[in-house]
Parts: sequence; structure tokens; C-alpha cells
Amino acid sequence: MVRETRRAVLFDRDGVLNVDAGYVHRMEDVTWIPGARELVGRLTREGWLLFVVTNQSGVARGYYTEDDVRRLHEAMNQEFQKYGGHIAEFFYCPHLKGAAVPTYDVDCDCRKPKPGLILRALEAYGIEKENALLIGDSPRDVEAAKRAGIRGFLFDGDDLEAFWDRLQEKTGQK
Repeated sequence: MVRETRRAVLFDRDGVLNVDAGYVHRMEDVTWIPGARELVGRLTREGWLLFVVTNQSGVARGYYTEDDVRRLHEAMNQEFQKYGGHIAEFFYCPHLKGAAVPTYDVDCDCRKPKPGLILRALEAYGIEKENALLIGDSPRDVEAAKRAGIRGFLFDGDDLEAFWDRLQEKTGQK
């Protein structure tokens, strides 16, 4: 019996897929990183499973709600679909130690650089760690990947599709 190998890319959201404009929670406030929608479409067509793993402390700070986060993620996925893309699941952490909203004042395992979001995605979809990688825009993203036992790469903030191509060349994947 041959076991199917599932490959996955986990993206941080703000600063990788969309410009980090500070607590983005409405689609009308999204400015896409160049190449992001195109890369999500391309990787989907190539058979990759795609996930978003994102800290959303704006919930804990009382700036917006978890429903707002879910609505935004649904709208983002609708936009990716226009490019043939699909994010299998958006994993987010609404917690922040010392939060203004007491419900979210939690020292959790999912706030990056802790690996909880990544580990949940891998487990939920049966992905082996050696078949997964993360692209983030901050050292805490790369640290979370390391703690989860997967490869993590620091996005330079330019064009995500071009970054992917350079990454594939550098790692001998192309």
C-alpha cells in the first residue's frame, strides 16, 4: 500500500499575504502583497495544502471580534478562489497575556512563537513534518516553525511568488 504524501505550506497572514497595516480585520482594509493571490492559486493547482497561521491579538485588545476574523478569512478565501486558490483552513490565536478582554487573557500554546497553531494544522490534516514549511515575515514565525519541527523561511516582503521561486531554487526543489 502506497501512502499519499501530503505537502503543506503554512503562511503567516499579515505581512505575507496582505500588507501589515495594523490590526486588519475588514476586507476593505486588505492590501494584497504582490504575488500572494497568484501563488496561492498556483500552489493549490500543484496539489499543496495551504494554511494560514496568524496571531490576532486585536481580538484580545477589544479592537474586533473572532466573528470579524472569521468573516475576513472567508472573504480572503473567496478572493483566492478567483485565482484558482484555496486555503484549507485559517488557524488563528486570539489570546494575549494581560489582554484588555479578560476572556482572552491567556498564556496559550498557540500564540507564535509557540508552535500550537502549526501543530494543530499538521495533526488535523495528517501532514508529516518533513512535508511542511512555513513562510512568515518575523523571527517569531520562523521560531514557531522551528519549535514545531518544520522548516521556516523569513519572507523579504517583496513579491511572494518571486520569493517562492527563489526559495525553490535555493532548496533544490525547482
